[in-house]
Amino acid sequence: METLVFLFSFSALGVLYIMNTIPQLQEPYVILAVGVAVLVVVFLFYFLITRGNPPKDVLFFVFAEFSFTCIIDLTSALEYDGVLSGFMEFYRETGEPYLGTAYAIMMCYWDGIAHFIMYLMMISRITDRKSYRTPGLFWAGSLCANMSVFIAGIVAGKYGSEIRPAFWLNFLFLLMPVWGAIKLFTRPKDRPLIGGYNAQHAQTMKLIWRPLDLMLVLLLLAAMGFTILRGLVALDSPLEACSIYLGQYEPYLKDPVGYPRIMMLHFFFYGLPILGALVYGLLKPGCTWMSDWTVFFTGAMIQCQWTHIGASLHPRTTAPFRIPDDVFWSVLAANLLYVATPILVAMRVHSNPYFFLKIAPFPGQTGLPNSEEKDTKYKDK
Repeated sequence: METLVFLFSFSALGVLYIMNTIPQLQEPYVILAVGVAVLVVVFLFYFLITRGNPPKDVLFFVFAEFSFTCIIDLTSALEYDGVLSGFMEFYRETGEPYLGTAYAIMMCYWDGIAHFIMYLMMISRITDRKSYRTPGLFWAGSLCANMSVFIAGIVAGKYGSEIRPAFWLNFLFLLMPVWGAIKLFTRPKDRPLIGGYNAQHAQTMKLIWRPLDLMLVLLLLAAMGFTILRGLVALDSPLEACSIYLGQYEPYLKDPVGYPRIMMLHFFFYGLPILGALVYGLLKPGCTWMSDWTVFFTGAMIQCQWTHIGASLHPRTTAPFRIPDDVFWSVLAANLLYVATPILVAMRVHSNPYFFLKIAPFPGQTGLPNSEEKDTKYKDK
């Protein structure tokens, strides 16, 4: 099924070419109507071809539908970068003119490549009736962060006065990952939540005897400080440290397009509490929620930092807002370390999860006799 989705998604190029060559289809409200109609047709196509063997998960249709739009986003990014032509010229004026910003171009690359791969992988697992909880949470975090920054940036930035009817289609791409995240978070987990002897041993060790966790806690605390600094910059704090950082390190934070400012506020109001929660999870044994939230948060952080770093380096960002040459490598390193931190935490949680499991009561702990038959170790019988 993933092969069919992959091939059918490229039919989006035909739709774009037709709309680009027929002037009557290039009016703002006509673009909105055609967009809705195409989404309905794509849904009906997948609904009809799967009637004989319907997928066990309704999110299959979301992934198949969004695979189609991934090709549109990739085409948009390639056209703005001069790689392609003849598909989306009309959309620049009467569709969504803000797609020509550096942030939106990098966002479209991420959607057209990373999300497209995720959709095909999750469709394959749904078809094979396998679990896709972990990649699903990563996708939900990525797309939630993507669209929340994108929509808020449009309204709050310099393109807020150039909103066309096609803008309202973006809310579908915000609501679907929110709904998907709720469904995935409420499903039973793939891994056990209760540990035995190994979990008990891991949870008796203090932080000082867990050097990897200690390093991750320090990285998370540094990330929290970095988040606070950039959040205060976005809030126009008069602190000298904020003025120095804005003027000498990341002037892109004040780009009038609005996206970097909105992203820093997202980090400040949403990312900062999650970073603090991850520190708590590394200090307090038995936080079973760490396995899900580290994946969700990692997806959000990778997407945000990809677009932020890429947009600050993109030629469409005017020279005054790019990273100064004399601090280029230090700023780049800080941003890469910032995104690497939640990745490392997620890898730690999933590679050695004993510290984050609940501990099952052992025989004798609840007044039961400590007999061989009730021992929790595996035994050949």
